Amino acid sequence: MRWAWWLLAYASLGLGIVGIVVPGLPTVPFVLLSAYAAARGSQRLHARLLAHRRFGPMIRDWQAHGAVSRRAKRLAVSMMAACAAIMFLTSPKWWMAATGTAIMTVVAIWLWRRPEPPAG
Repeated sequence: MRWAWWLLAYASLGLGIVGIVVPGLPTVPFVLLSAYAAARGSQRLHARLLAHRRFGPMIRDWQAHGAVSRRAKRLAVSMMAACAAIMFLTSPKWWMAATGTAIMTVVAIWLWRRPEPPAG
């Protein structure tokens, strides 16, 4: 079963990396999933993710407190808003854009209900 966790860890990390440059594909959830799976399948990858300059603090905050920083929340919601606008401008049917926007709205509400990391 360890190989399945290893595969999930690397696959989700790959999707997270792709999400850095592809609009609409999230990075953070895939990196968090990668850290979760790596903790069960690849201690080396898990240690590298925790030591990463950009992702390490975010992963540690999530693991310790289920917390997301206010900056990350604002960035995520602004990217979702931009994607919603693009969908309404380019979608062949209005309901397609409305469905995607509704899903992003639910995610945004869930995200803002997450605690923020403790100061310090």
